[in-house]
Amino acid sequence: MLSRRKIHNWRIQKGQPLTELDKRMLYLQEHGHLVPTRELIKTPEQIEGIRRSGVVNTGVLDLVAQEIKEGMSTAAIDKLVYEYTKDHGAIPAPLNYEGFPKSVCTSINEVVCHGIPSEKEILREGDIINVDVSTILDGYYSDASRMFMIGNVSPEKRRLVEVTKECLQIGMEAAKPFGYVGDIGYAIQKHAEKNGYSVVRDLCGHGVGLEFHEEPEVCHFGRKGTGMVLVPGMVFTIEPMINMGRYQVYIDADDGWTVLTDDGLPSAQWEHTFVMTDNGLEILTY
Repeated sequence: MLSRRKIHNWRIQKGQPLTELDKRMLYLQEHGHLVPTRELIKTPEQIEGIRRSGVVNTGVLDLVAQEIKEGMSTAAIDKLVYEYTKDHGAIPAPLNYEGFPKSVCTSINEVVCHGIPSEKEILREGDIINVDVSTILDGYYSDASRMFMIGNVSPEKRRLVEVTKECLQIGMEAAKPFGYVGDIGYAIQKHAEKNGYSVVRDLCGHGVGLEFHEEPEVCHFGRKGTGMVLVPGMVFTIEPMINMGRYQVYIDADDGWTVLTDDGLPSAQWEHTFVMTDNGLEILTY
């Protein structure tokens, strides 16, 4: 019989009495479950900082929703994001992150994610576009993306966008306190595949808050009861990337960032940042 490998993430603070959470984490850890480190459990003050960052992040996406239209360049979207973020005392997290040259990711049709805004890239009727915004405010990070449909979109693309949003909602509902990251992926994969779509394997959601990307990795496919235990105080994104065709993707060799579907068929993505509470997930930015 195979046993789970024990990873000792949860450590007891010297001189401090054992709390009920300590006891629960130690029990789970001793029985082979992957628990978070203590540092991944955000304090109330940290959660409030992330929440304030999320207010700016949501405001950016609300502005994009008001302004986005046919004939607009993705560079114009980038300018909107940059100016709104700076005007609210914050910093666009993607700008210069590991060399990324812009303030936002704009991913059209077959671009899965990490599309780079450009003056040459013009929105056309029938396009679907993901606008992915991440914000740093007073050192706290938030992250969310929305899909936008430009003009008269085909029923096939519209359905892809709708089902992808349903996947995010279903993933959210699957995330329970002291459940598992794998529960989220299982629920999303089941819904996507039931509708004839595939789930991107090579990219995932992630912890966020004090850094742009933290543990855990939140895969959007998988098995129930696997992955890290979801503990109240953890902050992370769920951001399913759902393809109309096959799940395989590749990175554009010319820019080293843009991720595209291997078969050239459209992809869609929705993303929120959440904090796990004693009662389930709370949305911090959408």
